[in-house]
Amino acid sequence: MGEASARQNLIAILQLAYSGERAAGYAYHGHWKSLSDAAERERVHQIEDEEWEHRRLVGGMLAGLDAGPKPWREARATVIGRALGLLCRVAPWLVPMYGAGRLESRNIGEYEDAARHARECGRGDLVDCILTMAEVEWEHEAYFRGRVEGHAWAKAIPMWSRPPAKGTIRGRV
Repeated sequence: MGEASARQNLIAILQLAYSGERAAGYAYHGHWKSLSDAAERERVHQIEDEEWEHRRLVGGMLAGLDAGPKPWREARATVIGRALGLLCRVAPWLVPMYGAGRLESRNIGEYEDAARHARECGRGDLVDCILTMAEVEWEHEAYFRGRVEGHAWAKAIPMWSRPPAKGTIRGRV
């Protein structure tokens, strides 16, 4: 892959991530507010804060690449995130926990891909930050996986694929 193609791929992933973090922030806001267990509320609230921080970081990367978010994706992310946040308040406990874990699992790979593209297009200065975000997403996935696996119905629902160990993230890029 050429440098220009890697740059375009990096921008595309970061644009998706930027809007995705917005949707996640809104969804987690509703999610933690729906929880009755204090420890769960605190952890999901912390995850919400981390998603907003990722959005800030990704926005800075996009600006540094002379790119920005896609307005239609931003609008869609707002609608989806707020709708999910509302659904968390009415859905059974397991549904948002499962959905969050499954989504966080995907985010790990997306940030790994972004780090590869950053390196390929000569933006090695972005790699450490991107991989740190992948590691944080790994922690989010592990939290939600643990909550889902601890539920009485865990054996009855198909689990998403377990991501490789957190310590291997940097070695895969």
